[in-house]
Amino acid sequence: MTIRVLPDVLISQIAAGEVVERPAAALKEILENSLDAGATDIQIDLEQGGIKRIRVADNGGGIAHDELALALTRHATSKIASLADLEQVASLGFRGEALASIAAIARVQLTSRSADAEHAWAVQAEGGRLDVPAPAARATGTTIDIQDLFFSTPARRKFLKTEATEYAHCAETVRRLALANPQVSFTLIHNGRTQLRLNAEPASARVRQVLGEAFEQNSIAVEAAAGVLRVSGWVIRPSAATGSRDSQHVFVNGRYVRDKLIVHALKEAYRDVLHHQLNPAYCLFIELPPDLVDVNVHPAKTEIRFRDSRGVHQFLFHAVERLLSAPVAADAAVAAARPSQTSPQPGWVAPRQTAMPLQVNEAMAFYAPLDRGGRAQDSEVVPSMRLVPDDGADAPPLGYALAQLHGVYVLAQNAQGMVLVDMHAAHERVVYEKLKTALDARAVPAQTLLIPVALTVDARDVAEISPHLDQLAGIGFELSVTSPTSVAVRSVPWLLKDADPVELTRAVLAEVAEFGVARLLAERRNELLATLACHGAVRANRRLTLPEMNALLREMEATERAGQCNHGRPTWFQVSLEELDAMFMRGR
Repeated sequence: MTIRVLPDVLISQIAAGEVVERPAAALKEILENSLDAGATDIQIDLEQGGIKRIRVADNGGGIAHDELALALTRHATSKIASLADLEQVASLGFRGEALASIAAIARVQLTSRSADAEHAWAVQAEGGRLDVPAPAARATGTTIDIQDLFFSTPARRKFLKTEATEYAHCAETVRRLALANPQVSFTLIHNGRTQLRLNAEPASARVRQVLGEAFEQNSIAVEAAAGVLRVSGWVIRPSAATGSRDSQHVFVNGRYVRDKLIVHALKEAYRDVLHHQLNPAYCLFIELPPDLVDVNVHPAKTEIRFRDSRGVHQFLFHAVERLLSAPVAADAAVAAARPSQTSPQPGWVAPRQTAMPLQVNEAMAFYAPLDRGGRAQDSEVVPSMRLVPDDGADAPPLGYALAQLHGVYVLAQNAQGMVLVDMHAAHERVVYEKLKTALDARAVPAQTLLIPVALTVDARDVAEISPHLDQLAGIGFELSVTSPTSVAVRSVPWLLKDADPVELTRAVLAEVAEFGVARLLAERRNELLATLACHGAVRANRRLTLPEMNALLREMEATERAGQCNHGRPTWFQVSLEELDAMFMRGR
């Protein structure tokens, strides 16, 4: 076979397959050029989802007459000039491939006027062939008009989806860039109808416009820095998470990216507070020196590599995890000021969670019965305790218990109205956090059983745990091997002393069988503790006294992440007096 040099047009068409996979990809490249040119106003006109036409006009710096044709030439760019520039790219575009690739597969007209030019100039390209620039009329800035995308590569055009689908991708591209550039106004028109109009505005207002009021009302502001790393933006409250991944936006130095490392860090941050079927929503802006991140990984420029990937992962994880672990981080004033549902249908309740500040030192001694593990009797009365306050003005965040509903829920009264608590889910979180704290401090107290409990187990489990009995004792389980197929349980973690020791031990052995002791006590430690906490939490249909219910409420207020159980389900909801009044039409 003969080796030959490919024609430039064919080379550009090959490159276009990587850079321009669909209309949204072409639109992204053009909009990034507008932003790099300093545009503050960008207008986008689409026809047939961008397949028939993409027209973008901006008020940026424009392109000089003698560089106009060069802008449509492969590997011609004003963004970089050397390898050193490539290693610290600060602009969105830099490869010099996009416009040439688009010109190779579409009919393109590029019109531009620089600030010092007497008039604009226009150049046309079709299938990679450029015409001579001609005078044109427009104000300072650039307009690029792309028609009949993929007309010269019909096989590729067949892979495009419906007009509605392609438009949806284009609209999402505009929204992403609008999120990262709130100082720029965007107008999006599709088939002659205005679909989106965003004025220059503060970042918080832009987030509300793009992601919606529901995201704004249920999000927590993020602001953290460590050395040269900085992250800002918003993350969704766990109670408002959904099954969709559509509202996950991460920008690195203003560039939208899809990075597995970042996704993993955020997933880990939510692991203790989010149900496994739900996904967090977030809009985060990460900033770091350009030379610490490689954006030249893929022609689409959405994949990146960090020089210190572990450092970035840990920074993001801790920044978001700390925020989610502290209920006090949620702004109580904002939560209280939110409008409630004032006109629900009869019988309708709209429960929600509000901010719950940690009450670490408050009232814990009052409610010692549950904390000590003892069971309060109905006849017990704590002399200085008000089971139900005369008015709720000085009540703790979760108020005071009134009753137990169906052996499952605790009903309480606080200053805002009524609180409903899932007692098992709430106690499960309390026990889980205590286990983690004790294990971190290497001080897990054990409760010795009066009579050791023997149980028959699989011989493989015995062989697995035999070399690791000391490590298991470190988490409060003292086991002894009594035969090749049996063990005796001599002690269990003190926090789990009321649980069935046989169930607890079998749960541990099941985890050991699947993951092994070493891995279980290292990378899967929290999963093991969550399993143990579930066994140790109060069960449904266990009758609690008022002192025990109040003890649980105070424990919740002293516990991080108490708004969700270990599996991500909510533990409590608030129903305001206004909502109750509306249900019963009081004041009408």
